[in-house]
Amino acid sequence: MVLNADFRPLSYYPLSLWSWQDAIKAVFLDRVNIVECYDHAVHSPSFEMQLPSVVSLKSFVKPTTHPAFTRFNVFLRDRFTCQYCGAKEDLTFDHIVPRSRGGQTTWENVVAACSPCNLRKANLTMAQAHMYPRQQPFAPSVHQLHRNGRLFPPNHLHESWLDYLYWDTELDP
Repeated sequence: MVLNADFRPLSYYPLSLWSWQDAIKAVFLDRVNIVECYDHAVHSPSFEMQLPSVVSLKSFVKPTTHPAFTRFNVFLRDRFTCQYCGAKEDLTFDHIVPRSRGGQTTWENVVAACSPCNLRKANLTMAQAHMYPRQQPFAPSVHQLHRNGRLFPPNHLHESWLDYLYWDTELDP
């Protein structure tokens, strides 16, 4: 796992992970400090090194203040839940004001929707379809996406990572 120089993960979802090869390369290039190690080591004929499990960058990387508008980030903002019925499978995204009616592809006009709800709403307005999202769409902050990302941990979290994942950070309400 990769931490910024302030010991916070570079990202929560997806979790900032590097391959063991990239971590060792960064150690040799003096770009990171080793914080924690796995029990396993790598060997060469003249060298042995414990595999790093947590590294921190030596130089602070300023986090972005405005997250990119992506399908994944819309799903993350909406907690991987259809904003019409609450389903968690077969997600797509839906334009509140349909594109065919001049709706833009923006944070404020797009919500996560399951395929059946998206097909049912089609190119109708909310009023015509009698379908209203559970929350009004909004442009999230990076902190809001990080907070939501912590609700969906990866399938495997190594015990050496846990002390660095769930801090009480400054989060937007």
